[in-house]
Amino acid sequence: MKVYTTDNIRNVVLLGHGGSGKTTLTEAMAYLTGAITRMGKVTDGNTISDYRKEEQNRKFSIGLSVVPLEWNNTKINILDAPGYLDFVGEAEAAIAAADGAVICVSGKAGVEAGTRKAWEMCEKYHLPRIVYVTDMDIDNASFRQVVADLKELYGKCIAPFHLPIRQNEKFIGYINVISRTGNKWLPDGTVEPFAIPDYSLDNMNLCRDALVEAVAETSEEFMERFFEGEEFSEAEIRAALKLNVADGSIVPVTMGSAILVQGVYTLLDDIVKYLPSPDKRTCAGINMRTHELFEANYDFYKSKSAFIFKTIVDPFIGKYSFIKVCSGVLKSDDTVYNVDKDQEERLSRLYVMRGNKPIEVPELHAGDIGAIGKLFKARTGDTISTRTNPIEYAKTEYSVPYTYMRYRAVKKGDEDRISQALQKLTHEDQTMRYRNDVENHQLLLYGMGDQHIEVLASRLLQEYRVEITLERPKVAYKETILGNSDVESKYKKQSGGHGQYGHVKMTFEPSGDLSVPYVFEETVVGGAVPRNYFPAVEKGLEEAVQKGPMAGYPVVGVKAVLYDGSYHTVDSSELAFKMATLQAFKDGFMKAKPVLLEPVMTLVVTVPEMYTGDIMSGLTGRRGRVLGMEPAGTGKQQITAEVPESELYGYCTALRSVTGGAGEFSYTFARYEQAPAKIQEQEIAKKKE
Repeated sequence: MKVYTTDNIRNVVLLGHGGSGKTTLTEAMAYLTGAITRMGKVTDGNTISDYRKEEQNRKFSIGLSVVPLEWNNTKINILDAPGYLDFVGEAEAAIAAADGAVICVSGKAGVEAGTRKAWEMCEKYHLPRIVYVTDMDIDNASFRQVVADLKELYGKCIAPFHLPIRQNEKFIGYINVISRTGNKWLPDGTVEPFAIPDYSLDNMNLCRDALVEAVAETSEEFMERFFEGEEFSEAEIRAALKLNVADGSIVPVTMGSAILVQGVYTLLDDIVKYLPSPDKRTCAGINMRTHELFEANYDFYKSKSAFIFKTIVDPFIGKYSFIKVCSGVLKSDDTVYNVDKDQEERLSRLYVMRGNKPIEVPELHAGDIGAIGKLFKARTGDTISTRTNPIEYAKTEYSVPYTYMRYRAVKKGDEDRISQALQKLTHEDQTMRYRNDVENHQLLLYGMGDQHIEVLASRLLQEYRVEITLERPKVAYKETILGNSDVESKYKKQSGGHGQYGHVKMTFEPSGDLSVPYVFEETVVGGAVPRNYFPAVEKGLEEAVQKGPMAGYPVVGVKAVLYDGSYHTVDSSELAFKMATLQAFKDGFMKAKPVLLEPVMTLVVTVPEMYTGDIMSGLTGRRGRVLGMEPAGTGKQQITAEVPESELYGYCTALRSVTGGAGEFSYTFARYEQAPAKIQEQEIAKKKE
């Protein structure tokens, strides 16, 4: 592949709901541009984008793929992002490197939750976008309904550039609204002129009038000509629309069938015509030497710099760091400085990746996307530049995972291998976490949803040959007391020679502070228990609170007072007083109205207004208390509630089921509260088992 300058580059992310045809569209574009000689199919597992085993087995995209294409002397870097919400981190990585977006909407399924999510992400990052309606070859596909739904959601910025032509209920061609011409598909994928049907004329004129009105608003001169009734030329309309698309005031809507490679030619042309090259976008970092703003702006002439937006660590093809060059020209023999790791490395080769196939290139200009192999210490989000001009760019903001499962190694001794494999997966996936929950003696794996966690477990087995089982995680219950008790405990053991003797009298009561396990005081008088045994008593308490006598959970909020006891001059020891204290704690705790405390979380759920009733009803069923509701913009409501942590298990799946994937949630720890009697009984029964 030849080297392209910044003005001849387009970085385009494909977004949309899962199953809306993004990967098939990528395949069609690759075929039309000559990158491949035969189109693969998602169902056959032989597409460029879905090269991972998990993707081929599951028949949908899991990871981000970059597919560079050449079209009309322009390099189009297609970033094919997964549509399912469990893999939203891949879409967020792609958006960080993109300068424009194509949102795919199925003409059959219509506007879905993933469509709205894609739009929201484009709004957040101010990405110009084109909507491409797929599946137009299907009989019940409705372009009109998709446009109507988009207009209802996003207003008059929605502008159909094409309208479908149907004959005998079959999609046979399209109307170009700008040029007011009809085109019919030929078997070889090209088009021939076709008379615009009479029934389409009114709709075409309405769409064109809306476009002309948008054009008129781009300048005072155009506005004057518009009011005077003067016609704009097609070239003037296209030039003005390019400005409208770039600033987001117009979102073109086109259509086609990726499977039949219909409408793909015009989409590629529209990407080149309307979506901006990198030099029309802004990009800034911080010069870490001078601490001044470095306005890179994808300028060819400035000091070279790039940021790593994605990493793949594949056991078969190795490690590659995907980069977007922010300024200057990066060459294959350059020495680069990683600001985040304070390390210099010499590049041996530069690549552009077409799926999982590296294609070597001599250099990458500002704005281009490529890959570097074997940057061992580099991680996603790192910046590379020169030591004399060290630049650092802002990190990409990724979604936080709130769904988690407990995992165990199937084979004993695999724990270290699993930890190493998970560490490698975190290099690739910024929305997964894993941690050792020491308090509850469990290992936890976090993801964006149940499916995400299942895929991670499957990847461990397929790629790293280690197997884990997934289980429901234990909840971090705690035990405390509500009443007072006064107990006496004597530990006495005689087995020839010196024996063991320890005797304590203690009171137990609530300390009033649930943030610490226990408070220890001694009020012994007359030397009934020598002072040198007080540390042993406290050591006994320290050990006792780790596993409460009620259900085996950690103890909090207990005040223990040692007020009397006795000792033996020969047989008493620290061990004896420790053992006496352990028994005293067990007896005293169970006599002081013991209760189980459960963690309560503050849950924030954001959903479209139509689902608020169902959500609040569902939260009540999970023992939740709704605290309030407030508007969250774009027809959404934000519901705040307090819900016990044990009731949040499976909530991600339930929320998506109720809202069709349109709901989101997050939570933070609020406090501990007394658990209901039923929960306490269940946990005590578990301990007995």
